[in-house]
Amino acid sequence: QVQLVESGGGLVQAGGSLRLSCKASASGGSFRRNAIMAWLRQAPGKEREFVAAITWTNGYTNYEDSLKGRFTISRDYLVYTVYLQMNDLKPGDTAIYHCVAGQTVSDIRSGKFDSEGLGTQVTVSS
Repeated sequence: QVQLVESGGGLVQAGGSLRLSCKASASGGSFRRNAIMAWLRQAPGKEREFVAAITWTNGYTNYEDSLKGRFTISRDYLVYTVYLQMNDLKPGDTAIYHCVAGQTVSDIRSGKFDSEGLGTQVTVSS
């Protein structure tokens, strides 16, 4: 199983930027190099929402349509870290952002994933 640790959250004014990081490590000496890594977010009182996903091996990306153009997901394969660059942040982006690992984007979008981090809080003030 992959352990995931997020960092980079914080308080930012509307229009600002943040870069989240997710460091992945594998227990038992194994790591599925064909896994999908993704960011989900959950705002207070709302359901968890898909943000973006990326494949470890070739870096293919997939985004929630409403976030395209403001959010960018990337990965550094050599250090097993996934990033989420968030620009032009809005108060509606306030949420806990979780990093997850799964087998397919459709699985992750439907809430099925193999590993999940504890999350990092992002708060955007108006």
